[in-house]
Amino acid sequence: MHTQPALSCVLALVVSLAASACGGVPNTDADDSGGATVAAVSDTGRAWVTLFDGTSLDAWRGFAADANPPGRQLYFDPAPEGGGDLVTREAYADFELELAWKISECGNSGLFYRGVLGDTYDYIWQTAPEMQVLDDACHPDARYPSHRAGSNYDLYVATPGVVKPAGEWNDVRIVARGGAGEHWRNGERVVAYEQGSEAWAARVAASKFRRMPTYGAFMSGVIGLQDHGDPVWFRDIRIRPLDV
Repeated sequence: MHTQPALSCVLALVVSLAASACGGVPNTDADDSGGATVAAVSDTGRAWVTLFDGTSLDAWRGFAADANPPGRQLYFDPAPEGGGDLVTREAYADFELELAWKISECGNSGLFYRGVLGDTYDYIWQTAPEMQVLDDACHPDARYPSHRAGSNYDLYVATPGVVKPAGEWNDVRIVARGGAGEHWRNGERVVAYEQGSEAWAARVAASKFRRMPTYGAFMSGVIGLQDHGDPVWFRDIRIRPLDV
């Protein structure tokens, strides 16, 4: 029987169309920030903007279409057809993003940011950094440390042991201010990096994105939720722009 969640509405992303690159050379450390944190100064941000509260998809569109893809339902269980990645209608440069995600058993998905739309790109992962969403316990991609949940996908490995298992909610936060970026999960910072730095460029050159000259090159872009073909849920999505 299909049931709606009792405490809060969620967005179910459905099995379907999206493709994802695979492979790459995994990196093994989570932090090249020198210990600094951009989250500590995020109180200079403006008002929070709700992107999804369980009642409306007005802030979203399909990656390759202006309309919302079919098969998007405000239910716990995904619909059997439709799909494709969802992206925000607005682009964001410096921001603090908060949400919760829950992945299905052996599932795979992702959170993208600073992604670029247009005829040049078929998928958001061709330009956008990604916070990986994964069931580390049984998905085969977890054999690569930089592909595990919370990591900056294929570039920076998330601090281990700060992820809840499939079927449980993980509270996450992404902070981007200029080149400084951070991934937070369940109250702990698990990744920190400097987008566009020499260290960043070296990791890109050693990754699956090495032949994509515009990967991670944009300092402003859309937020994306990946349909990787597995059921995944997101809720309580909000963002606030940050003053540089």
